[in-house]
Amino acid sequence: MTIAHDGRLLYGGDYNPEQWPEEVWADDVRLMKEAGVTSVTLGVFSWAKLEPTPGAREFGWLDRLMDLMHSHGIGVVLATPTASPPPWLGRLHPKTLPRDENGQTVWWGSRQQFAHSSSAYRRHAAAITEDLAIRYGHHPALRMWHINNEYCTFDYGDEAARAFRDWLRTKYSTLDALNDAWGTAFWSQHVETWADVIPPRRAQYLHNPAQVLDFRRFTSDALLECYTAERDIVRRHSPDRIPVTTNFMPFWIGQDAWAWAEREDVVSVDVYPDPRDPLGGQYNAMIADMTRSQARGPWMLMEQAAGPVNWRGVNHPKPRGLNRLWSLQTVARGADAVCYFQWRQSRQGAEKFHSGMVGHAGEEGRAFAEVKQIGTELAELGSQVAGTHIAADVAVLHDWHSWWAGCQDGRPSAHVAYEDVVRAWHRALWEAHLTTDFAHPEHDLSAYKLVVVPHLYLLTDAAIENLLAYVRGGGTLVSGFFTGVADADDRVRPGGMDARLRALFGIRTVHEWWPLDPDETVDCEEFTGTLWSEELTAEPGTEVSAVYRGGELDGLPAVLRRDRARYLSTLPEPPALRSLLEDVAAEAGVRPPLSGLPAGVEAVRRGELLFLLHHGRDAVTVALPDDTTYRDLLTGAGHSGSVTLGRFGVAILALGTTTRGHSAG
Repeated sequence: MTIAHDGRLLYGGDYNPEQWPEEVWADDVRLMKEAGVTSVTLGVFSWAKLEPTPGAREFGWLDRLMDLMHSHGIGVVLATPTASPPPWLGRLHPKTLPRDENGQTVWWGSRQQFAHSSSAYRRHAAAITEDLAIRYGHHPALRMWHINNEYCTFDYGDEAARAFRDWLRTKYSTLDALNDAWGTAFWSQHVETWADVIPPRRAQYLHNPAQVLDFRRFTSDALLECYTAERDIVRRHSPDRIPVTTNFMPFWIGQDAWAWAEREDVVSVDVYPDPRDPLGGQYNAMIADMTRSQARGPWMLMEQAAGPVNWRGVNHPKPRGLNRLWSLQTVARGADAVCYFQWRQSRQGAEKFHSGMVGHAGEEGRAFAEVKQIGTELAELGSQVAGTHIAADVAVLHDWHSWWAGCQDGRPSAHVAYEDVVRAWHRALWEAHLTTDFAHPEHDLSAYKLVVVPHLYLLTDAAIENLLAYVRGGGTLVSGFFTGVADADDRVRPGGMDARLRALFGIRTVHEWWPLDPDETVDCEEFTGTLWSEELTAEPGTEVSAVYRGGELDGLPAVLRRDRARYLSTLPEPPALRSLLEDVAAEAGVRPPLSGLPAGVEAVRRGELLFLLHHGRDAVTVALPDDTTYRDLLTGAGHSGSVTLGRFGVAILALGTTTRGHSAG
């Protein structure tokens, strides 16, 4: 479904006018028009304002805002306010408050204090959503529905326990099947009746890992039920043209976003890279690639920061130009909406030091000046990029169920963080200038020339057969360590790795896993390994591309290859992993969009446009193909032979006829 409106990219942010006197609203609209804002998100945390007492409805202020936005040509992404119930709901209905794994109540006073399985919460959430949808479903300002906000609650209370049992009955049908899946013969955990089943509350020692895995699955599904219930309500009262979304937190463990994305019209995400992180641009790119892949096309950046956030130990502002660079980077990687939290920086509350498009310095501040520049540029780009797609020849496989299973206590190493391993592999591809999609291991992979598996501890039988079929079909596969170890029930497969995968990679025996301490490395031919190593023997005829040198694993295989499948039993240091994947990609016929790029310059093709993004502060010159002349959409200048990028500079190049040289800021 289309995100852009009238050929314009959505640009704006969360607008919380209830925090301000109404006379400020006119000034807000003036500044929004000056900044090129095309849409604002209203009502995210407004439940207490809309329903100050049970059953009351105070819509007058929202009526005036919706009309004000429409009269100035600004669209509205209207949120259901159900992320933060008003205090009266918790006071009158205590079971709407979630409980943590210790049985302690999570009280009101912050946000997201709702028990997802509470019948009272769901009833009241549906009621306020229904009345919002009836009142505004046909309002001309409405551009999109935004359900709840950053679904992230876990609940271990009694209603969640009942819902968990119902979920398990649906999945397993019988207690015998449940006992088998959970391996309850261990530690005398046999479940005799459904009443014995509880969430993984605080226990004396380690939890049953299969129980924890299913509880994570259940929690994702329970929250998804909350989303779909509200989605279905607003759809009933809105014309078909109004899309529905909810905003993901980036690469967050609590939701199976593959499943969620299938139930959204628009996939949106909130991204807050650390301005002090030298790889903040890579993180931004990774989340963009992941979200675009979930959306299967254009997506929405629902939230980012114009400056500092408020929740890090030290909250650094964005240096001059970085906000623009990262905003245009998301467009390069498929975003059709660039938005912020929030429009005007709060003066009170827990997020008063979180930046806004209009900061405490007001319209004279640097943040607002940059916001205006970005708005102008996005307005110029809209008709050129809106709705266009990105072609990728490489896929990174990622699965939340494997993450859930692999991150539990009692594993070989607590230092293996799934998200860090995935980021390391994406970094290698990003630094090699190879545009990547993300994919679920059961997705159709036939369109990709190269598929990489950073680390998937759990693989279903269907996923394994899918990988085998991909390689049989001519695809090139590279897998990282500790992959294919467990089945869907977190049951270790015979031999420590699925036999089909061992045959694929040419592994005869997995003798032992040898995890490494955080500061420990292993020497391998031509590179240094980190984090992990494995004691393997190879099948006869398998190519051993690198062996361990020294220590207990001296002479044993570190990297194995059989035909088009490779297995890495350690995590090479960043330059080595990049070099390895570059070589494999070239062999598979994958090429970067531009060769010979200077360090720190990112190149991405979106549709017919070539985006060049410079993540450094010193000017660099990028060589362009000799036989091609380009026009920079940001400056109107022509480039033939090269283009110079300044500090955090961006050039967006289309085929053109002008040859006048120009520097891209």
